[in-house]
Amino acid sequence: MSAALECRWLAFDTSTDVLSLGVARGDHVWTQTLPGGAQASSGLIPAVMAMLAEAEMPLASLDAIVFGRGPGSFTGLRTACAVAQGLAFGADVPVLPVDTLLAVAEEARWLRLQSAADEFNAESQNGLSGLTVLALLDARMDEVYSAAYLWQRVSEQPHGQWREASTLQVSAPEKVQVPPMDPALCLAGNAFAAFGDRLPSALAHAPRCEALPTASALLRLAPALWAQGLAVPAEQAMPLYIRDKVANTTAEREALKALALQVRLAQTTDKP
Repeated sequence: MSAALECRWLAFDTSTDVLSLGVARGDHVWTQTLPGGAQASSGLIPAVMAMLAEAEMPLASLDAIVFGRGPGSFTGLRTACAVAQGLAFGADVPVLPVDTLLAVAEEARWLRLQSAADEFNAESQNGLSGLTVLALLDARMDEVYSAAYLWQRVSEQPHGQWREASTLQVSAPEKVQVPPMDPALCLAGNAFAAFGDRLPSALAHAPRCEALPTASALLRLAPALWAQGLAVPAEQAMPLYIRDKVANTTAEREALKALALQVRLAQTTDKP
């Protein structure tokens, strides 16, 4: 078994109304989906500890804690960052922040790959190289978060990699930046029910895929991001805010530290 397959990860995302949680030990993966939103702050830590116990993986045995850093729900991002900080401090492991829209793109790619599995052989599935995903998440306030990513095969490697094709933005649905139109373009996310008919007309015929930033997607992204050296110390588990009014100010950083300390104290209290 390769070193990459032997890595141990904990991953979670609380940026939407769904709490997605997963752990990986080598090629063994455990995942769980729970209610998000306000319930995520109280339910995340017990769910994490239960899943780690099921996988027989102590916190200190993890290579990193992978989490969706945003954009997304303000409260959800605070929860994810505080829990990632608190658990990582207590276990002395690094954190691996991942853009939630990148996780949406990866989930869409995976869903398409699974859909193609019954129709094409492995060589044909390599045709996903060149896939462009425009990831869209409901940002509330009559706006959407958006970013486009291009999936490319890497020569002499078994896997591909994502490259940013357009920058992260928050805007009215009509103002979403349209990436270069390509037959391999698809739209992915959770914004179609609310805003699907308000997206730019150039996107009207692009296929759409309901996808969320799942823990499974974070776990698939983790090895490449880890190899790029993107893991950081626990104190750098910070949310990615796009809206100026919730920018990452000094006060916000202090608030996150306080929440992370509560997580660490809760862990200490729960120990026999």
